[in-house]
Amino acid sequence: MVKTPIRFTLNGSETALFVDGGANLLDTLRRGVGDLSPKYGCGQGTCGTCTVLIDGEPHLSCLTLAETAEGRSIETTNGLANGAELHPLQKAFMENFGAQCGYCTPGMLMAAKALLSKNPNPSREEIVEAISGNICRCTGYEPIIDAIMIAAGQLRGRVA
Repeated sequence: MVKTPIRFTLNGSETALFVDGGANLLDTLRRGVGDLSPKYGCGQGTCGTCTVLIDGEPHLSCLTLAETAEGRSIETTNGLANGAELHPLQKAFMENFGAQCGYCTPGMLMAAKALLSKNPNPSREEIVEAISGNICRCTGYEPIIDAIMIAAGQLRGRVA
C-alpha cells in the first residue's frame, strides 16, 4: 500500500507522519499519533464521539480522510487543558454532571468549543443545534446543555 506523508498541527504541536491511502483521521490520530481522546463510536458519522476541530470547525474524524489534514490545524480534547488547569468546558462538564460514562464527552466538548469560539453568548437553542450531531445515551442532554451554558458564562467573564 502506498504511504503518503502529511504534516499538520495537532493541539499546537507540529506533527508529521506517513499514512496509508484512504486512512481516516480518527485512526491516524489514535494509532499513528497516539492521541486517544477522539473516541471510536459508530464509524459511520452518526454518533459524533470522534469529533475534532479542523481549523476551528467540527469534523467527524471517522469520515475525514487523513490526507485532508495536510497543512491544517487539528484540535482534540487533549488540547483543551492548559497543563493541569482544565478548560472551562471540561470543568463545567465535571462539576455539573455533564458526563456519566464519558464516551460522548470528547465529541460534545469539541462541538461546544467550536460553538463558543464563534458565539460566546449562545442561546439554549443554539447549543442544542451545535451538539445535535452528538449522541449521548447515559447523561441525557440537559446536564450537557447546562454545562455548556455555564462554561460560556465563565469564558465571557475571562474576556471582560
